[in-house]
Amino acid sequence: MAIALQPLSVFEAAARHGSFRMAADELGLTPSAVSHAITKLENSLGTRLFDRGTRQVRLNADGEALYGHVAQGFVEIRRGLEEVSARRARFLRLHAAPSFAALWLTPRLPGFLASHPGMDIRITASTDYSRFAADEVDADIVNGPPLAGPVKAVPLGEETVTVLCTPELAKRVTCPEDVLGLPIINGDRNRVTWARWCAACGIPPPASYAMRFDRSFMVIATAANGLGVALESTRLAQREIAEGRLVTPLPEAAIRETLHSLVYPLIHAERPIIRAFEAWLDEELASEGA
Repeated sequence: MAIALQPLSVFEAAARHGSFRMAADELGLTPSAVSHAITKLENSLGTRLFDRGTRQVRLNADGEALYGHVAQGFVEIRRGLEEVSARRARFLRLHAAPSFAALWLTPRLPGFLASHPGMDIRITASTDYSRFAADEVDADIVNGPPLAGPVKAVPLGEETVTVLCTPELAKRVTCPEDVLGLPIINGDRNRVTWARWCAACGIPPPASYAMRFDRSFMVIATAANGLGVALESTRLAQREIAEGRLVTPLPEAAIRETLHSLVYPLIHAERPIIRAFEAWLDEELASEGA
């Protein structure tokens, strides 16, 4: 026999309170709606469940037998809901632009997890934007302007995009024109292009590129191996710069721009892990002067 959950929830509340009125108050129903739901349940079962008085209702034998099972069932349901809610509160499904995820985010995640014990993050990375419609991710770190929609977009500060190369190649660079005489590595998806940089420096764009990649982490790795000059964000190349594998031979010829944003649906704005992650990002960026 199939019985809908809603009449059982009405029955459980009425039995627990011993009152249709108090059950109605708890469930946000009218007493008549509670009475109707109980009568419908009784008709479905073919038996009375309550002895009805003027001011009080009392479970009869059949009602007592049913209540024992229903009450335990709702205890388990509430326990399951609380467990899922608790897990949801500390679990973040994050999508991120691949190079940002690989070069900047993941090296810092141990710090976030250490300062927020019990929280869990799952990261996926691709150049596609999350549309959030399928509820597959909770937040996205995008490279570019966020898509329109009921979302909050938090800009992650300006980044410095400039020429990067090994110290050996840097010895051959004293002005922007010198860059054009070296093997140029292009990032095909970069928002700050070589053409734009050259225009800002008043020189013609490169006639050709020695190598092309569609991910910044490959551009940076290739430049760090001494195979040419790259035009990349110093935020993404922090490790290679700190290790001395890459330098900025023309620091004055740089473009400052906000490239990445944290984006999440407005309905997630008050989730503790979203707020904690956003605050942590802000602290990390502030600490490095981003």
